[in-house]
Amino acid sequence: MKAIQDTELIITKDKKIYHLNLDKKQIADDVILVGDQDRVSQISKHFDEITDKIQHREFVTHTGIYKGKRITALSTGIGCDNIDIVVNELDALVNIDFENRTINSEKKKLNLIRLGTSGALQSDIPVDFFLMSKYALGFDGLAHFHEDDRYIDKKLTESFNLHANWPKNLAKPYIVKASENLLEKFNGFTEGITATASGFYAPQGREVRLKSSIDNMHETLTSFNYDGNKITNFEMESSALYYLGQTLGHNTLTICAIIGNRINKTQSSDYKSTIDKLIIEVLERI
Repeated sequence: MKAIQDTELIITKDKKIYHLNLDKKQIADDVILVGDQDRVSQISKHFDEITDKIQHREFVTHTGIYKGKRITALSTGIGCDNIDIVVNELDALVNIDFENRTINSEKKKLNLIRLGTSGALQSDIPVDFFLMSKYALGFDGLAHFHEDDRYIDKKLTESFNLHANWPKNLAKPYIVKASENLLEKFNGFTEGITATASGFYAPQGREVRLKSSIDNMHETLTSFNYDGNKITNFEMESSALYYLGQTLGHNTLTICAIIGNRINKTQSSDYKSTIDKLIIEVLERI
């Protein structure tokens, strides 16, 4: 089997993956992904034991034991570009032979569960609410840099593109469904289509000093309905997580704490408490 070149996959002299600074023994099969570095300790404080603590740049990793189960909490930073690094490097840790730089014949499957914060796009979704991303709608374009499109829901994607009349000078949207086994594991959470933006301001329809090039973005998103599936919230990571994670053979899911409603102009007054409740709920079910 052909070896992967050093410039394609950077492995340090002590056999750690470069950006995450992790070796193969330092991650669990169940990985909770968060954007904020400080949220990692908000998760690991519930562990019965923390076995590993690593930080490199914005990537903080705590691995430990919760009620007999080994779990990793890892901060990704913000955006699909960071998700590209995290998912590819987690996959390399479990599916690449670092000695020979070759792909393992037997592949390992991780459960990658993102816990995020998000703004709701439907008026009936209250703040301090938990929302599970049944689908992720990507405006980031990351999937289109890859040849494999088998996990893109082509019918749902086409339906949205026809509905939105999406500008041709922007990256073409794509939609990927969450992994069925994780949807079943977290059954009972309200489900929706999560829109993944490539930025926080204009890409989510915000106008401060610069005007957005997309008129009525929120109306376009909130009015979409495909067999009862509506676009429910905005964030900045899930489409890349779903596309990369599943194409590489892993299970993926995002659950967000709704800390604001973009339609009602309401904001949570105690979002940290809401996030802590979500963390405990996920740890109990994982």
